[in-house]
Amino acid sequence: MFKKNSFLTLLFVLTSVFAFSQSKKVWIELADNAYAKKDFATAAVYYAKVLDDTTVLKNYVLPYEAQIVNLKIKSLFKVPELKVTKRKDSTNTVKETVINSSKYDFIMYRLAQSYRQNFDYKHAAQQYKKCVERKVYPDAPYYYGISLMSLKKYQDALKTFDDYTIGGVGTDSLLKLAAKKQSSCYFALDTLAGRKLIKIKLMDTLVFNRGTSSFAPMYYLNSNKLIFTSARKGGVVTDPEKQDSRYYCDLYQTTLDDTIWQRPINFGRPVNTALHEGAGVFTPDEVMLFTRWSDNNRNEAFIYMARTVDGKFYEAMKLGTNINVPGYKSQQPYVSFDGTKLFFSSNRPGGKGGFDLWMAPINENGFIGDPQNLGGAINTAGDEISPFYHTISNTLYFSSNGLPGLGGLDVFKSSLNVDDSVYSLPKNLNTPINSSKDDAYFIMERLGGNGFFASDRVDCESGHCYKIYEFINEPIKFNLEGLVTDNETGDPIPSALVTIKDVHDGDEPFFIITDDKGYYSTPLKPHMEYFLKAQKTGYFGRADAVATKGKTESELFTRDFQLSKIPEGDIEIEGIEYDFNKYTLRPKSMEVLDKIIEILKINDNLKIELSAHTDARGNDNYNLILSQGRAQSCVDYMISKGIKKNKIVATGYGETKPIIPEEVINKMVPKSPEFETAHQKNRRTAFRVIGESKINIINKTQ
Repeated sequence: MFKKNSFLTLLFVLTSVFAFSQSKKVWIELADNAYAKKDFATAAVYYAKVLDDTTVLKNYVLPYEAQIVNLKIKSLFKVPELKVTKRKDSTNTVKETVINSSKYDFIMYRLAQSYRQNFDYKHAAQQYKKCVERKVYPDAPYYYGISLMSLKKYQDALKTFDDYTIGGVGTDSLLKLAAKKQSSCYFALDTLAGRKLIKIKLMDTLVFNRGTSSFAPMYYLNSNKLIFTSARKGGVVTDPEKQDSRYYCDLYQTTLDDTIWQRPINFGRPVNTALHEGAGVFTPDEVMLFTRWSDNNRNEAFIYMARTVDGKFYEAMKLGTNINVPGYKSQQPYVSFDGTKLFFSSNRPGGKGGFDLWMAPINENGFIGDPQNLGGAINTAGDEISPFYHTISNTLYFSSNGLPGLGGLDVFKSSLNVDDSVYSLPKNLNTPINSSKDDAYFIMERLGGNGFFASDRVDCESGHCYKIYEFINEPIKFNLEGLVTDNETGDPIPSALVTIKDVHDGDEPFFIITDDKGYYSTPLKPHMEYFLKAQKTGYFGRADAVATKGKTESELFTRDFQLSKIPEGDIEIEGIEYDFNKYTLRPKSMEVLDKIIEILKINDNLKIELSAHTDARGNDNYNLILSQGRAQSCVDYMISKGIKKNKIVATGYGETKPIIPEEVINKMVPKSPEFETAHQKNRRTAFRVIGESKINIINKTQ
């Protein structure tokens, strides 16, 4: 959300900025000195003064995208051309791109750092958010996430750290720390939140649960594609007359198209054979690892690897004896999201008893090292199977019948402390994930909204057959509320109109009227981005935005609007430039007019007069013609950008409406700085509201 300030205050600051220029230089020097001395409280005060006395923090949010509205172009912070440089690490490898920021960005970042190091996390988060949005300082997201955590906004912090680590642009050490902070966020959410309501759904018999058994769901590169294991009719066999495919496990894949999982596709040969294949997983390089076993020797099961080229598989190869020990079972491989760890279950020698979980490192060339037993915190004298490592939260999910549970195999989770590589005591996921039967093969999408597992909780003919289930966390609810008030007095504005619009135009806009206390509220849909606007006759409308997209927890959004009354006089637009004695707009002038266009789009019920003025030098009639032409150039440009013709009028006043009267100027020393400044003030472009259509609430709510 962008901070909203008074429109009139903005204009006041614009007209007085030059008077503060010298003070700003002093404030910057004082702030820099205080920062160097680690006096962050003092540094924050002076950095804030620099920004508060410019217009750079006076923002508006526009339909479809948020932009900074800065009517003052000639300010202390002249944005230079951005330069791109490359940073190299200790191995002389280019790791990131660093953008040299403008003075404005530097001061905003310093202000955020000062707030944070003075433990003022509320204001630090506000400033870091702006730095993140401007995408100038690569490490700003990390410190933004730290500030959010300090405010107990763990879900927002988790998303911020996730974006930062995925982007991969930042200081190496901070990128590593961000991964650890994600784990802290998950721990905090897990600790603070009560037990979630979870819905369990048995997947359909057309795609997933057809045949005698279906299990081992696993994401295939993304959450919209799954591979799973199933024994069903139509599987791969060598001799159909002697072999019944309903009792041979094969690997299948399916894709989610909108909300429907598509017909499963058997991977076919050479992955699937007349033996059993199952519990597959893909590495980031699209190499599939899976388990293969035979009914002829039930004492052995081995992990195989199948490479792909253009979607076609080479003959599968059995992994080496460091993973597959003859005479024992190694099964259910899982490769971590970054491709550096192979987890699997095995009853090989050296374990705690039964099946244990093991982990083997994978180097950058794909070589799998010697595995290590995950130890007594995870493994027991019973069986531990079907590992799944959730990378963002550094949490290992697995099933065990050697830990206290509800009966049979239960799903547990254990968090890894990445500092000392020690797993926490496993925690039972309890009902409804677990049952009195066997529950295993648990997986979860990146942000934890939903996932899948297998269970034999439903009786079947053979007495024991896995089926695939989906779990969905409790429905996420979003609500929006706020106040609409008079910016100058703080009084509530009753009967103000708040418009809420889907920025992608998928849904129709809807409207809310504030009550006698200026209050409004409404529920919002998930996975949406909204543009908000508050209007009231006699006031400039204000805009904001809110997004439920990407949110994985219920949330109450608060958006307040402070509306400023429309002034009767001119509102000066500084920064409009023309070629000498011409009507032609310069590129800088167009940039300034773009900001006015944005304001008019928000206030589409207003009609304005755009006026141009000259100084008193030159022929009166010529000045009148020149100013009219310049005003018309502005209007023509604004119309070309979507402003309706009936909403704007061009008027050239020449030298007839000076701010500083000619008789006052004539008393000044000719060509002196004071003399030239006075003439410059009279050469201006301005606008004023000359009409306001009534906001028809009845029609808009129909």
